[in-house]
Amino acid sequence: MTKKYSRRYQELAKKIETRAYEPLEAMTLLRETATAKFAESAEVHVRLGIDPKYTDQQLRTTVALPKGTGQTIRVAVIARGEKVAEATAAGADLAGSEELIAEIQGGMMDFDLLIATPDMMPQIARLGRVLGPRGLMPSPKAGTVATDLGAAIAEFKAGKLEYRADKSGIVHILFGKAAFDPEDLVTNLKAFQESIDRNRPAGAKGRYWRSMYVSATMGPSIEVDINSLRDMKVEA
Repeated sequence: MTKKYSRRYQELAKKIETRAYEPLEAMTLLRETATAKFAESAEVHVRLGIDPKYTDQQLRTTVALPKGTGQTIRVAVIARGEKVAEATAAGADLAGSEELIAEIQGGMMDFDLLIATPDMMPQIARLGRVLGPRGLMPSPKAGTVATDLGAAIAEFKAGKLEYRADKSGIVHILFGKAAFDPEDLVTNLKAFQESIDRNRPAGAKGRYWRSMYVSATMGPSIEVDINSLRDMKVEA
């Protein structure tokens, strides 16, 4: 079935040439194509030369975006005793112990990120069916199992994101708002690129980077020249 695009989208797509753009040029074009009636996000989609069905080719980690995400993140924390008060003082939107686990099990999902202390993970295990499909299950790899709750909450509130490669070896994340200055979008995109390179799976063979495309939420895709981005020196 052929996907139908709006007239607005078709007109914007005419601005995009079939080539890989220099990073700053791509970010400028992304901003120009963000013409929807709401504040669009900036998205990046990267195809990597990995096969995540093999454990040594899986990619799941975090990146701290220097210029933030432009989004307000609702953080919930599951801890015990004094750690609950510590989480609240650090800015957690929700914090609790077994009672919070029960609320989540009952369908309460008023948060975007869940952080837990290590000692609470055995109790949280029963939430796997609820949290797993939403990508919200706390994980040490994602930085969402932590003992220093203040630092973890502050990092995620400031622009730290978890990302992972899907079963096709593609990584999708939001790396800011389309209204950001193009230079700030490049800074965030560079941090993301460096994170992917730094966390290259041990089993990845051959050409690691296959393609990178960016777009506004409702805008057309723009290919980014990966080699140009990797060669850039960006000051945060």
